[in-house]
Amino acid sequence: MTPSTNSLNSTGFSMWLAQCIVQARFVILLLFVFLLAAAAFFVQQFRIDASAETLLVKNNALYIKTQQANQRFSPDEFILVAYKPRNGELFSNATFADLTALSEQYSKLERVQSVTSMLNVPLITDASALTTDVDVSALTWQKQQYSPAQMQQLLRDHPIFTDLLLNTAQTAAAIQIVFKPDTQLTALESDMLAIERHTLQRELSAEEQTALAELQVKADPLRQALVTQRQHEIAQIEQINQQVQQRAQTFTGGGYVVAQHLVDIISSDLTVFGSAIAGIIALLLLVLYRSIRWVVFPVLACAASVWLTLGLFAVLDIRATVISANFIALQLILTLAVMIHLIGAYRDIARNNATATQHQRVAMTLQQKLAPCFYATVTTSVGFGSLIFSGIQPVVDFGFMMLIAMLITMSVSLLLFPALLSLLKSKAETADYAILSTSLQAIRRLVQRAPLRTVVACLLLFALLLPGLARLNVENSFINYFATDTQVYQELKFIDQEFGGSTPLDIVITLDPAKTKPDLLLSAEQFNQLHVAHAVVAEFAATGNVTSLVNFTTLATQLNDGKPLTEYELNSIYQLLDQQVVNQLVGAYLTEDPLQVRISTRIQDTTEGLNRELLMQQLNQDLQSVGLKAADYSLTNLFVLYQDILSRLFDSQIMTLGLVYLGMAVILLLIFRSLKIALIALVPNVCTTLGILGLIGWLGIPLDIMTITIAAIAMGIAIDDTIHFVHSYLQAPGDMALKNAFAHTGMAMLFTSVVIAAGFAVFGFSSFLPSVYFGLLTAAAMIMALAADLTILPALLSRFVKPTTKAA
Repeated sequence: MTPSTNSLNSTGFSMWLAQCIVQARFVILLLFVFLLAAAAFFVQQFRIDASAETLLVKNNALYIKTQQANQRFSPDEFILVAYKPRNGELFSNATFADLTALSEQYSKLERVQSVTSMLNVPLITDASALTTDVDVSALTWQKQQYSPAQMQQLLRDHPIFTDLLLNTAQTAAAIQIVFKPDTQLTALESDMLAIERHTLQRELSAEEQTALAELQVKADPLRQALVTQRQHEIAQIEQINQQVQQRAQTFTGGGYVVAQHLVDIISSDLTVFGSAIAGIIALLLLVLYRSIRWVVFPVLACAASVWLTLGLFAVLDIRATVISANFIALQLILTLAVMIHLIGAYRDIARNNATATQHQRVAMTLQQKLAPCFYATVTTSVGFGSLIFSGIQPVVDFGFMMLIAMLITMSVSLLLFPALLSLLKSKAETADYAILSTSLQAIRRLVQRAPLRTVVACLLLFALLLPGLARLNVENSFINYFATDTQVYQELKFIDQEFGGSTPLDIVITLDPAKTKPDLLLSAEQFNQLHVAHAVVAEFAATGNVTSLVNFTTLATQLNDGKPLTEYELNSIYQLLDQQVVNQLVGAYLTEDPLQVRISTRIQDTTEGLNRELLMQQLNQDLQSVGLKAADYSLTNLFVLYQDILSRLFDSQIMTLGLVYLGMAVILLLIFRSLKIALIALVPNVCTTLGILGLIGWLGIPLDIMTITIAAIAMGIAIDDTIHFVHSYLQAPGDMALKNAFAHTGMAMLFTSVVIAAGFAVFGFSSFLPSVYFGLLTAAAMIMALAADLTILPALLSRFVKPTTKAA
């Protein structure tokens, strides 16, 4: 026997293992029944986590700095409800009545701390109100009952409230609903941050890691309760909004609202597409095999695989994230892919051994397919395992989840499915579709007649896609993750365009206390530095609302007939005002220990031609050009974190693809013990991965946290067919090798690829566009892989590898 065949197929051991599985079928069935029953107790505890932490690498420095800034400046947790009257009259008694009624309803919610709108903020008409004993908090519409015309005049181009509580065009108003913090959770998160901040300079000690883990255990149930509470609050707010739907459009925004919409979409995708894929699988199996047994038993095995995985994830507290939530559909498809090869082998054996008993047929099937199925699942696992090194947390988590899922898939496919199969009665199997068999044989004859021309022609076709690699880009915006007809897209777009952007970016400037004069909050020099930095940020087309202490000074200047106030006057006003009024006017934009000021802006994601990387670079350059040193300021918040993820995508794609190529090469070498065969087996799979990336580039689809996984996953799945084909090729001598491979594996490869492609294509109906791209592009990759495995692979094998008669 040749070395390449011996490594893959040890007849004695395979036959012994196959006999053991058949003989122990009842033990195996009882074991799985017990495991499935145990999983039933835990499945309901399986959770989806769409929080920001799931998108970041553990101990991410930018995230820790953002958390530090948030803790220091204490921004409130809030939801924004935009109100746009259908008749276009924002300043009217009807609008004021609606805003009042909505605010009263919101304030009744259990966790609401305050409700702010243009009706209850101080609207100061002149500077004397700031410098005398006037009760500024009384200068509101609620107290003064200003007329609609007065309100319009008071709020026109307001330096603080424009883009916060009403849009620039004065066609829509916003209500800010601020929630009470959970003091216990806040204290725990503060303690965790106190430990995590050490990672900015050094590794955590064992004691610190233990303490952090204990704090996380305490915080987790509180966070889960808060998520549930937020779900109820969002539902209640949307229900309240229905009261004004005849008179106005309402748009709900805020980070937690978007996260909840994302969870809703993911949950829906899990249920809808999991069920749809199961239905499509059943239909395809019925059409392909024309037998109920080949529908019921594979579907039962697939369901068992998913059920066990859900239960295990619940026990281990492994939660689905934005990209890993599609693991159910993936596992259904991957489990079936293994079983189709087993079914194909069983049907061939049944047709060729009509008198064999059912146990004999199952044993022969396992003897023939145990090794290639085992190695195929291992190579698929390598594809997923490469994602662990991506450096992007949700991709890392996805890789770990799928490694566990593949272990269960392997167990179900090679233990439970044969055990179920052994319970059936033996009967004659139907013949394969003549048109499919004829087509496969035609391809085989073409390859045999002209192997080199076949390879060259196919490689040239793949080469047409390669220029698309140069067009790959990572520029994307969160709003583009959702279909345009979804509620979350409409809300994000409206608030982004009408209320000063949607992705927060903070510039925190550290000031020198030595330059502050006695009894002054800030010196004139420091105020000027802040004004210049504020102007730099506001200059960008993509920056929407920009808020800092500058807004406060601008308002004071406007009220003082355009004359700027001195540093002493500004300081006196700030010290005299009630703290609640200060927060309403300028918010949390100053800390005294350490002395820092915060410039808060929101980036408008819908800005045409927005390039986040260039914006960050230019912002840093401009801030430093006006006298700020890099050490004197930091950029924080969601925009920076999101850009950090995007910046990792290219490196991540190269890393994962390089690892999967290396891993596959090593495994193929171990399987076949032939460098030549290993390299030949790699060729069609390399063509597929580069081809699909080229297609992504040509289509102008940006890389994101889901599309970067396609190449590695596609290769991990597609190489299964390659292994099965090469294995069959090596089982027959000389000129019979190719015929044997097409006859015994070609149909199973065709069925597997069709089922996998159809299953992934279902994601095309998702409302979450990364899932759409992931599904359709992976389906396209599987079709490419099938084409390469039926043309390039047999052509190279027939040209360079000649199995001996002894090897057969």
